[in-house]
Amino acid sequence: MNLATKPEAAPSENASSAASEGRVRLSIEGAIARITFDRPAARNAMTWRMYEELAQACRSIAASPAIRVAVLRGAGGKAFVAGTDIDQFRAFSSGNDGIAYEEKVEEFVGTLEALSIPTIAVVEGWAVGGGMALANACDFRLATPGARFGVPIARTLGNCLSASNVQRLIATLGLDLVRRMLLLAEMPKAEEMPAGYVSVVPPEDIDTRLDELCTRIIGNAPITLRVTKEIIRRLAHNPNAPDADLVRETYGSADFREGVDAFLAKRPPEWRGE
Repeated sequence: MNLATKPEAAPSENASSAASEGRVRLSIEGAIARITFDRPAARNAMTWRMYEELAQACRSIAASPAIRVAVLRGAGGKAFVAGTDIDQFRAFSSGNDGIAYEEKVEEFVGTLEALSIPTIAVVEGWAVGGGMALANACDFRLATPGARFGVPIARTLGNCLSASNVQRLIATLGLDLVRRMLLLAEMPKAEEMPAGYVSVVPPEDIDTRLDELCTRIIGNAPITLRVTKEIIRRLAHNPNAPDADLVRETYGSADFREGVDAFLAKRPPEWRGE
């Protein structure tokens, strides 16, 4: 997927070779993992280093069973991620470079998408190109009023998306909106996105709403959440995807037995993820 783009109101913000390479930072607070895209001077435009650090953060989260939810957010409060740093494309010399890039970024987005815990994107400002792909790969999105989503490559770089990533967008947004985003280079506001795709929250309330959402997720059965995410992932690629392994794992778990006992005893269940 070619994730490069340039926000219409910030023509030089993610193309500056003078900007630092940025960082993707991971912090863990109890059951919550927080991934921060930290390059605010460039609207958090992704460098190769940042993509690699995102993948490493996802691997660390996947290896930590105590983590129940992951929050992704851009530093600075003005952008989630404003695409891939365009300056990096100067090194491309042929279409084969584009194929290699698409394959590599597919790996990064796929790693995020494959996390077995629920993920939340907090979008303040721009979620463009790469930011759109990453936010779209999350399970939930919170956004401040006026936040913009899109992939306006038809009027910026003149490149294209891979078929697999167009399919990802269609699966979540619908064909008509994806056509408008890609063929007309539209950048809808959060308030204009399809119902259920994003929750629009006033800036002063977004941290409270985020905490409430994290608390609700953490209180749910972790095996049920993980298995459900995997079923959804499989169905996106195969409408007849097998599920016997997942059903067997869930119904054979100690958590399922705890859930039944707690329900019959009229007490809250104590989930252990086992």
